Amino acid sequence: MGRNYRQEYDRYQGKPKQLKRRAMRNKANRLAKKNGSIKKGDGKDVHHKDGNPMNNKGGNTVIRTASSNRSFKRNKNAGKA
Repeated sequence: MGRNYRQEYDRYQGKPKQLKRRAMRNKANRLAKKNGSIKKGDGKDVHHKDGNPMNNKGGNTVIRTASSNRSFKRNKNAGKA
């Protein structure tokens, strides 16, 4: 039996809270591009120090390589350790 991708999307991605968090991560990327910190295709990510994408203050964001930003220790429930 195949996967129902639409149902999976609606279950997680379609929730208003998750949509707002994604919008704020996109906003952080736009701000970093605007001030010249990152460029399209350079392999960089905007890292939120406190893990909260809703907090886009300058002191909370830092530019990191995509590999270092996505490789952090995880706990047994796949959350940040």
